[in-house]
Amino acid sequence: MIEFISSLVPQDLAAHAPALLIAIPMLMAPIAAFMPSGRIAWILSILATGFSLVMAIVLLSQVQSIEGGAVISYAMGGWQPDAGIEFRIDALNSMVLLLVSAIGFLAAIFSWPTVQAEIRDAKTAMFYAAYLVCFTGLTGVASTGDAFNLFVFLEISSIATYVLVALGASRDRRALPAAGNYLLMGTIGASFFVVGVGFLYAATGTLNMAELAVRLQDVQENKAVFAGYAFIVVGLGIKAAMFPLHQWLPNAYAYSPSFVTMFLAATATKVAIYALVRFLFTVFGLEFSFEGSTLIWILMPMGIAAMIACSFQAVFQTDVRRTLAYSSVAQVGYMLLGISIGTAAGVSAGLFHLVNHALIKGALFMALAGVVLTYKGTSLRDMRGLGRSSPWTMTAFAIGAVSLIGIPLTAGFQSKFALVNALFEYGWWWAVAVVMFSSLLAVVYMGRILEAVFFRAPTNPNKRHKEAPLIILIPLWILALANIWVGVQGGFVAGLAEDAAASLFIGGAP
Repeated sequence: MIEFISSLVPQDLAAHAPALLIAIPMLMAPIAAFMPSGRIAWILSILATGFSLVMAIVLLSQVQSIEGGAVISYAMGGWQPDAGIEFRIDALNSMVLLLVSAIGFLAAIFSWPTVQAEIRDAKTAMFYAAYLVCFTGLTGVASTGDAFNLFVFLEISSIATYVLVALGASRDRRALPAAGNYLLMGTIGASFFVVGVGFLYAATGTLNMAELAVRLQDVQENKAVFAGYAFIVVGLGIKAAMFPLHQWLPNAYAYSPSFVTMFLAATATKVAIYALVRFLFTVFGLEFSFEGSTLIWILMPMGIAAMIACSFQAVFQTDVRRTLAYSSVAQVGYMLLGISIGTAAGVSAGLFHLVNHALIKGALFMALAGVVLTYKGTSLRDMRGLGRSSPWTMTAFAIGAVSLIGIPLTAGFQSKFALVNALFEYGWWWAVAVVMFSSLLAVVYMGRILEAVFFRAPTNPNKRHKEAPLIILIPLWILALANIWVGVQGGFVAGLAEDAAASLFIGGAP
């Protein structure tokens, strides 16, 4: 399928795929903002993200056709690095670009009913413009080969996200303080990151990540490099919601517009983790003296702490969106645990779970968006009996729930199994016990929700049968079936993760 879609794209167009993937949604954003109708802006968002998805497929096909871990290098405007900005596409970021563009396309399709219900008509066009800006920033982070340009794209996506979260105030006034907290923490994270990049530039004289990786080998004991490394790890840790730097996430997910919550949960932290992995393994590399200490004494303990502490917090939530928000931080812990092993198998397992978690949370939050639209509530009490009144919506939710737990024949099981194998291979048998315990906690907090949905009588006995609109159900079931497909035939996604990890250990390009 990848090769077939790629073959339909003209070669002249495919040659500029790295730039077009970002440029088209960026150019569509101001056009959408000035549309007289929000519906037209919605259609433009579908067209822009759909085009980016096709370009992502083209890039993946091109990367897979290259032997020996080589990369696609695209110099913007013909200006070669270091003078110009370069996009570098390898197995790692081609996987992330495919994920972000696919989720972004499905999110754009499903969004219209929820946006109509939760955003004022006068702001709808601007809402979709902000969404396209956010999408542009995320894809830019995942494709740029320039450290400062990565910061710019990171801030583009973040600033748009603050606006998207704040627009939830029309539904819930608590969205404003949630956006303020997100803004504060996001600004701190971005400031740390750009200060770290500044230290690296002072030590090496370059911002191109490929050149940084080369020059850092000669100045590894430079104190500016040590400082830059620390600032970058902390800054990206905040963006990735790494425990205990995650305090911005629960409220941002709980009080944002439903569409925003779904899109952010499936993409934002994943792109930040990508950036962290990119700097850890390709800019600095395992030979950097602080690298091993960071993996063992920071990422691993923080991953373990997130898996336990945030799973416990999820157990005691009464609002389903907050339950899933704390669960997201716990799942980031799984990814960080795999990455902290520092082997190809461990990083591959972490990246595999990164993709699968996007499919899981995309399905769960999309189903909740349908519940909010039709029944106006997401507390456990509101969820009672929905399995009978909205069977299609809640069956898809249940598939995402069992995948989150890690039941066999689901995507969650496949990536957790890969993580357990990597842990055993590395000798961290005790960490396997932590994974199992965290999964049992997932059984508890997701089990409470499923019990209310399928085994409790409705709070209102007269609650009538009402499904989410078809335009929500179609992308929802695409994600739900994707969880089953990866669980049964996980070779495609697992192969992408293995290739991505291999590119980090064989000198693949930053």
